[in-house]
Amino acid sequence: MPPESILLNAVETRVLGSLLEKEVTTPDYYPLSLNALVNACNQRSNREPVMNLSEEEVREALSGLQEQRLAGPARGADSRVTKYEHWLGEAFNFSRAETALLCVLLLRGAQTPGELRGRTERMHPFHEITDVLAGLQKLMEREPSLAAVLPRQPGTKESRYTHLLSGNVESAAASENPLVRREPGEDAGQGERIARLEATVVELRQEMATLRKKIDDLFGDG
Repeated sequence: MPPESILLNAVETRVLGSLLEKEVTTPDYYPLSLNALVNACNQRSNREPVMNLSEEEVREALSGLQEQRLAGPARGADSRVTKYEHWLGEAFNFSRAETALLCVLLLRGAQTPGELRGRTERMHPFHEITDVLAGLQKLMEREPSLAAVLPRQPGTKESRYTHLLSGNVESAAASENPLVRREPGEDAGQGERIARLEATVVELRQEMATLRKKIDDLFGDG
């Protein structure tokens, strides 16, 4: 059964997202040791913003997640070193689409459907934007609700979606958490530009694959 209420701080959010990601992308090394989990939280790729968490901060976050029955020491792990896992599957029984979307929202904050489509490619392929929207809708219909659409920002064409594990829509839209530490000189808009490029690359690849199939259908028997 899912917890009745979930409220994560910035570090707990990063730890949970990292556990969720590594289970899918590097299953041979999951569950994670504390050292591996710290490295996963602090990696520079696929994270927004980049953090520099200590072992103690990650350990404290794990304690908070365990209290909310979301993550903790791996059960039945045969290892001298304590390893850690998330328990979201037991709480919610996510589909692969839901898992991928929630993971990227936890690791990179509010995003548009196009950004989510590009950034979830390693975890689960979404062939159409409508597939992304369907997955987001399932997260929004969970009890408690795990995602929501944010008010559209002035001058933007697409709405952004956010997870609700750190509070309601209002707090997500206004969040500027002091626990988050940007690297010196980091460009706040860089992540958005990279996301748009990633989404464009994915779309171009899919268009090329469609064109190749049409060409094969036309000339394959020739």
